[in-house]
Amino acid sequence: MSVEDPPAARDDHESPHPTRALDDTVHQRVRLGVLAVAREVERVDFGFLKKQLAVTDGNLSRHLKVLEDSGLVTLEKGYAGRRPRTWITLTRDGMRALDTELRALRALVDRLDVSRP
Repeated sequence: MSVEDPPAARDDHESPHPTRALDDTVHQRVRLGVLAVAREVERVDFGFLKKQLAVTDGNLSRHLKVLEDSGLVTLEKGYAGRRPRTWITLTRDGMRALDTELRALRALVDRLDVSRP
């Protein structure tokens, strides 16, 4: 076997490599984390996400802006008592994007598992 002709490539010359299906918007670690956590609940609080993903306010805000601008999440600002809160909800497009990303990751893992000696 050579680098030019790995087993997975010999078996299926027509299908693209699974990494081509990864979405740059979704695949980034923090954004993927936001989508994954939001998928588990109806809506998630900004502070909870910040702690779960171990990021700063500014960093999380930037990633949420990208996801919101892409239509993958919605942000709802309000108050819990006197404290301002931001809640994040996954949209239908966000669910589809996460599902697509997970399928691509599974395909990559499957491909790598098959190519092990």
